Amino acid sequence: MTQAQPQNQQKSQPHTHHRTITLANGCFWCFDAVVRRARGVIDAVSGYIGGHVDNPTYHQVCSGTTGHAEAVAVTYDPDMIPEHVILGMFFTTHDPTSLNRQGHDVGTQYRSAMFYQDQDQKERFQRAIDQAQQFYDRPIVTTLEPLSTFFPADNVHQDFYTRNPGNGYCSFVIDPKLAQARRQWADWIQ
Repeated sequence: MTQAQPQNQQKSQPHTHHRTITLANGCFWCFDAVVRRARGVIDAVSGYIGGHVDNPTYHQVCSGTTGHAEAVAVTYDPDMIPEHVILGMFFTTHDPTSLNRQGHDVGTQYRSAMFYQDQDQKERFQRAIDQAQQFYDRPIVTTLEPLSTFFPADNVHQDFYTRNPGNGYCSFVIDPKLAQARRQWADWIQ
Protein backbone atom coordinates (compact mmCIF):
# COMPACT_ATOMS: atom_id res chain seq x y z
CA MET A 1 0.00 0.00 0.00
CA THR A 2 1.19 3.46 -0.71
CA GLN A 3 0.85 6.20 1.81
CA ALA A 4 -1.57 8.95 0.83
CA GLN A 5 -0.21 12.43 0.24
CA PRO A 6 -0.37 14.91 3.12
CA GLN A 7 -3.07 17.54 3.22
CA ASN A 8 -2.75 21.06 4.48
CA GLN A 9 -6.33 21.67 5.51
CA GLN A 10 -5.98 25.41 5.64
CA LYS A 11 -5.69 25.36 1.83
CA SER A 12 -7.80 22.37 0.85
CA GLN A 13 -11.41 23.28 1.59
CA PRO A 14 -13.52 21.32 -0.94
CA HIS A 15 -16.18 24.03 -1.21
CA THR A 16 -16.02 27.61 0.04
CA HIS A 17 -19.07 27.08 2.24
CA HIS A 18 -17.92 23.79 3.76
CA ARG A 19 -15.69 23.74 6.82
CA THR A 20 -13.22 21.18 8.11
CA ILE A 21 -12.28 20.47 11.71
CA THR A 22 -9.65 17.98 12.80
CA LEU A 23 -10.18 16.07 16.03
CA ALA A 24 -8.41 13.18 17.78
CA ASN A 25 -10.12 11.06 20.42
CA GLY A 26 -8.51 7.63 20.40
CA CYS A 27 -8.61 5.15 17.54
CA PHE A 28 -9.74 7.02 14.44
CA TRP A 29 -12.01 4.15 13.38
CA CYS A 30 -14.45 5.05 16.19
CA PHE A 31 -14.98 8.75 15.55
CA ASP A 32 -14.97 8.13 11.78
CA ALA A 33 -17.87 5.68 12.20
CA VAL A 34 -19.91 8.24 14.13
CA VAL A 35 -19.38 11.36 12.03
CA ARG A 36 -19.89 9.54 8.72
CA ARG A 37 -23.47 8.92 9.87
CA ALA A 38 -24.14 12.52 10.88
CA ARG A 39 -26.48 14.59 8.76
CA GLY A 40 -24.51 17.48 7.23
CA VAL A 41 -21.11 15.80 7.29
CA ILE A 42 -19.71 15.85 3.77
CA ASP A 43 -16.58 13.75 4.34
CA ALA A 44 -14.47 12.17 7.04
CA VAL A 45 -10.82 11.30 6.51
CA SER A 46 -8.86 9.25 9.04
CA GLY A 47 -5.21 10.18 9.36
CA TYR A 48 -2.32 11.42 11.44
CA ILE A 49 -1.46 14.89 12.71
CA GLY A 50 0.70 16.62 15.29
CA GLY A 51 3.90 14.65 14.87
CA HIS A 52 7.44 15.11 13.62
CA VAL A 53 7.72 12.49 10.86
CA ASP A 54 6.69 13.14 7.25
CA ASN A 55 4.31 10.59 5.69
CA PRO A 56 4.14 8.30 8.72
CA THR A 57 2.80 4.79 8.30
CA TYR A 58 0.15 3.25 10.52
CA HIS A 59 2.79 1.02 12.14
CA GLN A 60 5.07 3.99 12.85
CA VAL A 61 2.24 5.95 14.45
CA CYS A 62 1.14 2.89 16.48
CA SER A 63 4.68 2.61 17.84
CA GLY A 64 4.13 5.94 19.62
CA THR A 65 7.44 7.35 18.38
CA THR A 66 6.25 9.82 15.72
CA GLY A 67 4.31 12.22 17.96
CA HIS A 68 1.24 11.95 15.73
CA ALA A 69 -2.30 11.46 16.93
CA GLU A 70 -4.81 9.30 15.12
CA ALA A 71 -7.38 11.89 14.03
CA VAL A 72 -10.34 12.49 11.77
CA ALA A 73 -10.65 15.51 9.48
CA VAL A 74 -14.39 16.18 9.35
CA THR A 75 -15.72 18.28 6.47
CA TYR A 76 -19.25 19.51 7.03
CA ASP A 77 -21.87 21.97 5.86
CA PRO A 78 -22.45 24.47 8.70
CA ASP A 79 -25.96 25.18 7.37
CA MET A 80 -26.87 21.53 7.98
CA ILE A 81 -24.92 20.74 11.16
CA PRO A 82 -23.42 23.28 13.56
CA GLU A 83 -19.85 22.91 14.74
CA HIS A 84 -20.97 22.55 18.37
CA VAL A 85 -22.90 19.37 17.46
CA ILE A 86 -19.79 17.77 15.95
CA LEU A 87 -17.81 18.82 19.01
CA GLY A 88 -20.51 17.30 21.21
CA MET A 89 -20.18 14.03 19.30
CA PHE A 90 -16.42 14.28 19.82
CA PHE A 91 -16.84 14.40 23.61
CA THR A 92 -19.60 11.74 23.59
CA THR A 93 -17.41 9.15 21.86
CA HIS A 94 -14.41 9.10 24.19
CA ASP A 95 -13.21 9.81 27.72
CA PRO A 96 -11.56 13.23 27.52
CA THR A 97 -10.32 12.87 31.11
CA SER A 98 -8.06 9.93 30.22
CA LEU A 99 -4.53 11.01 29.32
CA ASN A 100 -3.12 9.24 26.25
CA ARG A 101 -5.49 6.31 26.62
CA GLN A 102 -8.86 5.16 25.38
CA GLY A 103 -9.75 1.72 26.70
CA HIS A 104 -7.01 -0.71 25.70
CA ASP A 105 -5.48 1.79 23.25
CA VAL A 106 -2.57 3.40 25.08
CA GLY A 107 -0.05 6.00 23.92
CA THR A 108 0.18 9.60 22.77
CA GLN A 109 -1.18 8.52 19.39
CA TYR A 110 -4.54 8.02 21.17
CA ARG A 111 -4.57 11.41 22.91
CA SER A 112 -7.61 13.61 23.05
CA ALA A 113 -6.79 16.68 20.95
CA MET A 114 -8.43 19.44 18.95
CA PHE A 115 -6.37 20.96 16.14
CA TYR A 116 -7.26 24.61 15.60
CA GLN A 117 -6.87 26.59 12.36
CA ASP A 118 -6.83 30.07 13.90
CA GLN A 119 -7.32 31.96 17.16
CA ASP A 120 -11.09 32.12 16.73
CA GLN A 121 -11.36 28.35 16.34
CA LYS A 122 -9.02 27.84 19.29
CA GLU A 123 -11.34 29.94 21.44
CA ARG A 124 -14.41 27.99 20.23
CA PHE A 125 -12.65 24.72 21.03
CA GLN A 126 -11.74 26.00 24.51
CA ARG A 127 -15.38 26.98 25.14
CA ALA A 128 -16.45 23.47 24.07
CA ILE A 129 -14.00 21.96 26.57
CA ASP A 130 -15.24 24.30 29.30
CA GLN A 131 -18.87 23.39 28.57
CA ALA A 132 -18.14 19.65 28.48
CA GLN A 133 -16.29 19.79 31.81
CA GLN A 134 -19.62 19.95 33.70
CA PHE A 135 -20.28 16.33 32.70
CA TYR A 136 -17.04 14.94 34.16
CA ASP A 137 -15.78 14.58 37.72
CA ARG A 138 -12.14 14.60 36.64
CA PRO A 139 -10.45 17.38 34.67
CA ILE A 140 -10.62 17.17 30.88
CA VAL A 141 -7.11 16.66 29.45
CA THR A 142 -7.97 17.37 25.81
CA THR A 143 -5.17 19.41 24.27
CA LEU A 144 -5.53 22.34 21.92
CA GLU A 145 -2.86 22.09 19.24
CA PRO A 146 -2.23 24.22 16.15
CA LEU A 147 -3.28 22.60 12.89
CA SER A 148 -0.27 21.12 11.14
CA THR A 149 0.12 18.85 8.15
CA PHE A 150 -2.49 16.12 8.12
CA PHE A 151 -1.43 12.81 6.59
CA PRO A 152 -4.39 10.67 5.44
CA ALA A 153 -4.14 7.05 6.52
CA ASP A 154 -4.09 4.26 3.95
CA ASN A 155 -7.40 3.35 2.32
CA VAL A 156 -7.81 0.29 4.55
CA HIS A 157 -8.44 2.69 7.47
CA GLN A 158 -11.01 4.87 5.69
CA ASP A 159 -14.63 4.06 6.65
CA PHE A 160 -13.27 0.99 8.43
CA TYR A 161 -16.49 0.29 10.36
CA THR A 162 -18.72 0.10 7.28
CA ARG A 163 -16.30 -2.10 5.38
CA ASN A 164 -15.57 -4.49 8.29
CA PRO A 165 -18.87 -5.14 10.09
CA GLY A 166 -17.75 -8.52 11.41
CA ASN A 167 -14.50 -7.23 12.89
CA GLY A 168 -14.27 -7.77 16.65
CA TYR A 169 -13.08 -4.21 17.31
CA CYS A 170 -16.13 -2.91 15.45
CA SER A 171 -18.49 -5.11 17.47
CA PHE A 172 -17.01 -4.61 20.91
CA VAL A 173 -15.63 -1.06 20.77
CA ILE A 174 -17.28 0.91 17.97
CA ASP A 175 -20.85 -0.44 18.24
CA PRO A 176 -21.30 0.78 21.86
CA LYS A 177 -19.83 4.21 21.01
CA LEU A 178 -22.07 4.54 17.97
CA ALA A 179 -25.12 3.49 20.02
CA GLN A 180 -24.28 6.10 22.68
CA ALA A 181 -23.83 8.80 20.04
CA ARG A 182 -27.14 7.85 18.40
CA ARG A 183 -28.92 8.11 21.77
CA GLN A 184 -27.42 11.47 22.61
CA TRP A 185 -27.49 12.96 19.08
CA ALA A 186 -30.59 11.23 17.64
CA ASP A 187 -31.61 14.27 15.61
CA TRP A 188 -28.26 14.27 13.82
CA ILE A 189 -27.05 10.68 13.43
CA GLN A 190 -28.65 8.24 11.04
